[in-house]
Amino acid sequence: MSGGAGQGIDWTAYQHEIFRDGLAGAPPRLPTDLNRLEDLTARRLGAGPVGTVVGAAGDGRTARANREAFDQWRIVPRMLRDVRVRDLSVEVLGRRLPVPVALAPVGALAVVHPEAERAAARAAAAQGVPFVLSSSSSTPMEEVAEAMGDGERWFQLYWAKDREVTKSFLARARACGCTALLVTLDTWLLGWRPADLDQAYMPFLHGVGTANYFTDPAFLAGLARPVEEDPQAAVTHFFRMSGDPGKTWEDLAFLREHWNGPLVLKGIQHPDDARRAVDTGMDGLVVSNHGGRQVNGAVGSLDVLPAIVEAAGARLDVLFDSGVRTGDDVLKALALGARAVLLGRPYVYGLALDGRPGVEHVIRTLLAEFELTLALSGFTSPGELGPHCLLRAPGAGPAPWSR
Repeated sequence: MSGGAGQGIDWTAYQHEIFRDGLAGAPPRLPTDLNRLEDLTARRLGAGPVGTVVGAAGDGRTARANREAFDQWRIVPRMLRDVRVRDLSVEVLGRRLPVPVALAPVGALAVVHPEAERAAARAAAAQGVPFVLSSSSSTPMEEVAEAMGDGERWFQLYWAKDREVTKSFLARARACGCTALLVTLDTWLLGWRPADLDQAYMPFLHGVGTANYFTDPAFLAGLARPVEEDPQAAVTHFFRMSGDPGKTWEDLAFLREHWNGPLVLKGIQHPDDARRAVDTGMDGLVVSNHGGRQVNGAVGSLDVLPAIVEAAGARLDVLFDSGVRTGDDVLKALALGARAVLLGRPYVYGLALDGRPGVEHVIRTLLAEFELTLALSGFTSPGELGPHCLLRAPGAGPAPWSR
């Protein structure tokens, strides 16, 4: 059973709970193979929301590359090791977390479920997993924070052109109890996404995903009339001030001036950018290609993780997202140097299919599989993992930037 400092949950017990409920004629409502959730979600949602949640840039090559990158690594289990007591806790961004997993920022969740971010945040808090509030949520950040209670939360910033709106967002996030700021760098412009374009569907055009803006005093000060009186003008203003492709490394000083907690750059894909993040005094970075939704034909995130970890050294925390679907994916990312992973689409699928219980099922399933994989491979904590736990698959070739 799990135990030790910072760890009070035996995640493997979920497996026993499922079998016990099965004896009473109650199998799980959702599959325990999280790879199956995407097809179920695609059948449940309308064409527009499906593209928003499932779709990728171009023909999906980057999204596929994310998954193929995991297949290039194989776990090498070790035997006859005492793995009775396990501790999944990790130190990330100055906080001790019970598990090396957080729920990634995903915007406009109202397109998949009416409880949207509230349901996902409650699920995360109930399971002790950090939740990253998105700038583009369909629920104001204050309401999401209230739904979480004392749950660990971070804030993800889409960096607006309007400095007053940015300052206001950061002040609100601090007031909401967010302990870290993740700045997304790869969406200054919207990627070419055929699944969205073919349906001519974008949630923001319908005022979904704009709740933080439409409740922000700095944003509202730029409107001639209240949002409810002229919603289309509010949407137009939102698009006018969203994203700024002119931002450079020098602009990070502005964020540091107005945020007094850990500052994390999300979207790093090259070791030189990791070195630049160190030089500019960042606290962490997220190796991410936005789940393949921005640049078609780009490198899989896991392929570049080892080189970025090496470039960053011990000077900042490296987190990882893009393509994580299973517990063994989590183990591989940690073994290649990530401190923690951000889980995106699978929890959104759980939300779409079964609301808060669906999100909790995804969290418990992922962590049960991770803990079992960790123990069955001969390890008792994330700190024991490293490249020595893995081998490159036959024919995979060297990882990018490898010597």
